[in-house]
Amino acid sequence: MSALRSDISVPVRTSLVILFVETRGFTRISEMLEPEVVIERLEEFFALITVAIERYEGTVIDVLNDTLIAAYEDDGAAARAVQSAQDIQRKFTLLEESWNHDYGIRAAASMGIHSGTAVIGIAAGENKSGRRHLIGDAVSVAERMLHRARAGEFVMSKPIVDALAAAQFALDAEELPALEVARREPIPLWGVPLDTRLDFT
Repeated sequence: MSALRSDISVPVRTSLVILFVETRGFTRISEMLEPEVVIERLEEFFALITVAIERYEGTVIDVLNDTLIAAYEDDGAAARAVQSAQDIQRKFTLLEESWNHDYGIRAAASMGIHSGTAVIGIAAGENKSGRRHLIGDAVSVAERMLHRARAGEFVMSKPIVDALAAAQFALDAEELPALEVARREPIPLWGVPLDTRLDFT
């Protein structure tokens, strides 16, 4: 049974590919926009991302502020997560053009992709909220990678790059300085920038 596509009453530990996506440049400018405009633009952003994630069989896990977390499982999960990221890169460019024209918003979508095991489930005790939880080292590393991504870029770890190579998935990525995390070996990273480098982070 799919861990992501069922309402799990018994939490499980499973292998996943984790994708973090956030806007860059939007949150700061949102302070100067009418609240209705802020919410409408965020809905546009999350709708675009959700379509790209679900198109490649990913599952949206949670949304916080201007950041979304999604997960992919089973064979080909790394390639499907990267295809979602490529889709988001392409389509957010058009959305950003509209935002810039109508509201003067310069924004980009930045992403981090990593794989590993995580616990997923819904609490069944008296404190249950009905909310699906996802927690684990893979989730924390993916979030750190998100913060290493430049505006418009997605950053991948070595397990993702290795999985793409095994699947013969061609991708033009540049090696980046490794991610340094306390008390563990550095994590090699690769980045895929937009064709046009944006000058904000």
